[in-house]
Amino acid sequence: MSDSHPILKIPLQITKWLFICILISSIIGSVTAFFLHSLDWVTLFREEHVWIIYLLPIIGFFIGCIYHYYGDEANKGNNQIIDAHHYPGMNVPLKMAPLVYMGTILTHLGGGSAGREGTAVQMGGAIAAPFAKWFGLQQEERKTSIIMGVSAGFAAVFGTPIAGAIFALEIMSFKYIRWQSIIPSIFAAYIAHLVCLKWNVQHSIYIVNIIPDFNFKNIIWSLVAGFIFGFTALLYSLSNQFFENLFAKINYKPLIPFIGGIIVAAMVVLLDAKKFIGLGIPEILNAFNTPAGHYDFIMKLLLTSLTLSVGFKGGEVTPLFFIGATLGSTMYFFIPLPLALLAAMGLVAVFAGATHCIIASIVLGIELFGAKVGIYIGIAAIAAYFSSGTNSIYTAKIKSGAKFALYNYLKNISKL
Repeated sequence: MSDSHPILKIPLQITKWLFICILISSIIGSVTAFFLHSLDWVTLFREEHVWIIYLLPIIGFFIGCIYHYYGDEANKGNNQIIDAHHYPGMNVPLKMAPLVYMGTILTHLGGGSAGREGTAVQMGGAIAAPFAKWFGLQQEERKTSIIMGVSAGFAAVFGTPIAGAIFALEIMSFKYIRWQSIIPSIFAAYIAHLVCLKWNVQHSIYIVNIIPDFNFKNIIWSLVAGFIFGFTALLYSLSNQFFENLFAKINYKPLIPFIGGIIVAAMVVLLDAKKFIGLGIPEILNAFNTPAGHYDFIMKLLLTSLTLSVGFKGGEVTPLFFIGATLGSTMYFFIPLPLALLAAMGLVAVFAGATHCIIASIVLGIELFGAKVGIYIGIAAIAAYFSSGTNSIYTAKIKSGAKFALYNYLKNISKL
């Protein structure tokens, strides 16, 4: 029997992918842990030296110059990872990882309102992509390596491996995913998550103590809350577009984060809005225990959309958690559901509406809060998904990928 027989290739393929998966995931899990510890350090430093907020414009100008002169090809963020999956010719440069790490750390140090998911996903994708060349992977296998990187980064940064695996598959659009990518995505998420924990990373724990009876009245109120969360997600997406279009008129790109940094710093100082900068984890946790301020969610929404739209670096998911949790917490005054439950529903539903990753959102809710709470979260997330319109922080690039797939399909049909 020849060594080239297909049956003999199966163990070799499994061994190869198991080795690649362990290697990629271990590296990404370790890098993400280092990133999270770095975030803790700069956050503590900023809180002890609040004067550093006045340096945000200078930090913004520095980040703008670095990307303008040395990293323009790595400046598309998460959308570049998505496009690289859909377009064979698109590249994810390895230098995206150190650039986005540095940009995010500096953004948080200066008091920008940003998250961490985008950074972990970009570092994961940038670290995983070169493995396709190093191991001589084919085009479809290259897509799998990118999915593994995204899955590992998301899972490690939030401690939610199942949601991380599904998120990686969902933002690439399920209809263009090979079934062979599913298992590596799950393995990569779990390995990166466990490696990250080995580096003593502590993830936030959210508790929902009271879960009401599942009845028709509570379903209706969950739908009402979900629609409000969806409109809020739409408002976030529209504000992103507004600020991007507004600042796009400035020709010299490093000036955009400089001017944006002045506006953000002025808002923080003049409005005494220090609790809205950075990740805002303490405020998210507080939203589960005491009603948030009526305008907390809108302040976080504006500061985050402005911070990220002008070129500062970081993720959007944790700020979306903040927006949703504080909004849900304020609904306690007119929606007869427990405070912590409303905060949990908002945390997940605004994320679902803004990203349109409905499956990953529901699974994320179950991983964070448990299956019983997941029923209410699922209802709110689905309502938010439908009420948030077609705008999404990933929509434009996913559509372009769909167009590319349709183009290839029609081209192949024409050859028949």
